[in-house]
Amino acid sequence: MIYSSVIDCIGHTPLVRLGRLFAGSPIDVIAKLEMLNPGGSAKDRPAKYIIEEGLRSGAIHRGTHLLESTSGNLGIALAMVARAYEVQLTCVVDPKISRTNLEIIKRLGAQIDMVTELDEQGGYLNTRVRRVKQLEAELPGGLWLNQYANENNWLAHYHHTGKEIVDDLDGPVDYLFVAVSTTGTIRGVAKRLKETNPRLKVVAVDATGSVIFGTPPQPRWIPGIGASRVPELYDPATIDDVVHVNDQESIDSCLDLLTCEGILAGGSSGAVIAGIRKYLHRLPAGARLVTLLPDRGERYMDTVYDPLWQRRIGDMMRDSVAA
Repeated sequence: MIYSSVIDCIGHTPLVRLGRLFAGSPIDVIAKLEMLNPGGSAKDRPAKYIIEEGLRSGAIHRGTHLLESTSGNLGIALAMVARAYEVQLTCVVDPKISRTNLEIIKRLGAQIDMVTELDEQGGYLNTRVRRVKQLEAELPGGLWLNQYANENNWLAHYHHTGKEIVDDLDGPVDYLFVAVSTTGTIRGVAKRLKETNPRLKVVAVDATGSVIFGTPPQPRWIPGIGASRVPELYDPATIDDVVHVNDQESIDSCLDLLTCEGILAGGSSGAVIAGIRKYLHRLPAGARLVTLLPDRGERYMDTVYDPLWQRRIGDMMRDSVAA
C-alpha cells in the first residue's frame, strides 16, 4: 500500500508482549508501541483527529493560526499535521522541553514561544496556558486547540487506539494501565475497551507531584506525564484506580525496559512500567494487562538517558524530600 501523506501512516501500531521484563510473573503484560507512529508518539492521533475535524467543520482553515501548550510530543505531532495541511502553528513550551523535541518542532515549521516563569504549582503548565490565551487574543486567526478540554482528543483514542486494541487481541482485556496528563488517552481507550468487557479495571499512572487526582503539588522533571491542573477532559467514571510514580522510578523502568526488551522509550513509558510493577502484587494470576508506551526514547538522550541528568534529578528529589 502506498499512502498519500505521512499523516495517513498514523495508527495501526503493534502490540508486543513484555515477556522478558515481566519474566516469572503470572500476568500477561502487552504493550502497544505508540512510539512507532510517524511523529514518534501517541500524540500523533489527537493531533490528526483534532485538526482534521476542525477542517471538516470549518473551525480551521488556511487563515487559522493554531496555538497549543505542549511539553514536546504534541507539539511535534501538531507541527507535522499542520505542515501537511499548510496551517500556521505556534507551540508554547517551557525550559523542561528536551532540546531534541524543541529542534524537531522548529524543523517541522512551527513557531516557538518559550515561557520561563514558574506557575503557582511550581511548574510551567499554567504559565503556558495563560500565554496561549494571550496569543489567541493577539494573533489574527488565533485558535487555541486546547488539548486539555478538546473532546476530539479522547475521541481520537476511542475511534482508533482503543478500536485497534480490540481488533488485534483475541479475547478481552482484564486491566488497562495508561500514563495520564490530559487524560484524553485513558478516557478514549477505556471507553472503547469497556464496551467489550464491562469488568475491565482501568488504572491511571500519574506522576508524584501531579494534582490531577487531588494529591499535593511537588516538583516534577519528566515531561509528558502528570499535570499542574485538573484537565477538563478528566472523567472519573472511566478510571478505577490510580498509582503514583516518582521520577526516579520512571527513569529506572526506562533503563530496565531497554535492557530487557530492547525498547528505547520516553519517560512516560518508564512511568507506566513503574506503575505496573508497583501494582503487580494486587493482580490475579492469569490476568491480561494492556498498556501503551507513548513515545520514543531517542529524544531524551540529554535527560532520561543521561547519567549526569539522572544524578542531578536524584539530588533534587532528595533535597525536595528533605525540605
